[in-house]
Amino acid sequence: MIADCLAGLKVLDLSMYIPGPLATLWLSDLGAEVIKVESPAGDPMRTMGPVDEDGTTAFYKLANANKTIVTLDLKSAEGKARFAEMVAKADVLLEGFRPGVLDRLGFGLKRLHEINPRLVHCALSGYGGTGPFATRAGHDVTYLAVTGLLAASGPAERPVMTFPPLADHAGAMLAVNAILAALLKRSTSGKGTSIDISLAEAALSWMGGVLTMAHRWGDPKREHDLINGGAAFYRIYKTKDGRFAAIAALEEKFWQSFCTALDKPEWLSRQAEPLPQTALIAEMEALFASRSLAEWTALLEPADCTFEPVLEPHEVANHPHHQARGFTHLSEQGLVEVVLPVLMDGERPRQRRPLAEKPAKMVISGWS
Repeated sequence: MIADCLAGLKVLDLSMYIPGPLATLWLSDLGAEVIKVESPAGDPMRTMGPVDEDGTTAFYKLANANKTIVTLDLKSAEGKARFAEMVAKADVLLEGFRPGVLDRLGFGLKRLHEINPRLVHCALSGYGGTGPFATRAGHDVTYLAVTGLLAASGPAERPVMTFPPLADHAGAMLAVNAILAALLKRSTSGKGTSIDISLAEAALSWMGGVLTMAHRWGDPKREHDLINGGAAFYRIYKTKDGRFAAIAALEEKFWQSFCTALDKPEWLSRQAEPLPQTALIAEMEALFASRSLAEWTALLEPADCTFEPVLEPHEVANHPHHQARGFTHLSEQGLVEVVLPVLMDGERPRQRRPLAEKPAKMVISGWS
C-alpha cells in the first residue's frame, strides 16, 4: 500500500505557512507520522485569510491534515526538555526558521545530532543557510524576483505573480525529494544528515533554460516569447461570455487540426510567422470573442487540437478526468482536498484525517 511506504517514520514539523507544512503533508500521505510543533502563538496560517466558525482558516486545515499538533514554548526549560525528548525519537526534523534561530533556542546541528545521530534535519528557509541573503526577510514574490523568474513571466506590460505561490510549492517538493534521499542514504550509512534548502533556489532550479538564453542572446522581450503570449497558437483567448480558452498547438499536426476545425485553411501556413504574431493574434481574438466557451468546447474538444476551456476553481473538483483519477475529494469538514497525486500499483493515498491537537506528554509517550 502507498500509505505503507513510510510507515513507522516519525517526522517533527517545526515550520509555518505553506512550504514546510506542505512537505510534511506529502510525507504523511506516504505513511509517515507527523507531529507539528507550534509556539504558544501558533502558526500564523491559522488566521491568515477567511476563517471558519472555529476561528481557523481552511488553508491551515488543508496543509496540516493527517498531523498531530503540539504546542511547546521552546524558550522555556520545560518546552526545551519536551522537544529534546521528541528529537530523540524522531527520524526527520523539518524546520522553517531563518538561519540561526534554532541555534539560539539551543538546538543547533551539533546538539540535534548529539541527541539523535540518525536524525535527518531539513532546514527550509527563504535564501538558504549561507550567503549575504541568509538572514534576509522574504516571501514568494521576492524569491521569484531575485531568481529572474518573475521578470520572465507574463506579457510585455508587466511581470505576473503566480498563485498558488510558486517558490513555496517548489520548495516543498524539493524538501520531500531531499528528505527521501537522505533517508535512503541513512539506510546504508546508519547516520543522519543535514539538508539546507532555499525557497528562492527551488525556483532558481527551474530557470536554467531562461538563464542560458539570456546569457547567449540577452534578456528576451516577453512579447517575443512563445510562452508569454507572443505566439497566436499558444495563448489564452477571451470568449463571448467572458470566459477563457487555452490553445497550445505547438506541433504542426495540432495546428492543422485546429485550423481544420475552424475551417480556416488560410491560417495553416501562418504558424511560422515571426513572433510576436500580432496580426494573427488579433484575428484569433476576434474569432474567439464571437462564441461562448461552451460553443468553443463543443467544436474544438473533438478535434484533438490541444484546446482546453480555462476552468474556474469551483469547476475543477467535479471535472470528469479528476473524478476518474480520484485525487480530489470533499472532506467532512467541507475542504476540497488534493492528496499526493501518485499511483503505486494502481493505488492512491488514503483519505486524510483531520488534524488533531494533543499535549506534548501524550505524544511523547506514544512514540516508542
